[in-house]
Amino acid sequence: MNTSDAAKLSALEGVFGRVVGAVLALGGIVLFIMLISGGFKYITSGGHPKGVEEAKKTLTYAIGGMVLLALSFLLLRFIEQFTGAEVTKFKIFQ
Repeated sequence: MNTSDAAKLSALEGVFGRVVGAVLALGGIVLFIMLISGGFKYITSGGHPKGVEEAKKTLTYAIGGMVLLALSFLLLRFIEQFTGAEVTKFKIFQ
């Protein structure tokens, strides 16, 4: 076995980037499903107060999650702009 074939610590940068991308994509899919589910619950509630309340909660949590996800990304971009540190890019060695 050649030493150049051995795994290096810097290979974690790519793995971490892919994991973060997959988690964000999964979050978007879950958000979409929650929005569809909340809308379906609202439409099929038939005006019953309990069904309408459940649908509103589902939609509120979905929109709250979307806002939280967007604000966290914007906060990281804000920090990056004012400090110059690349906080949105994972690097083991600078």
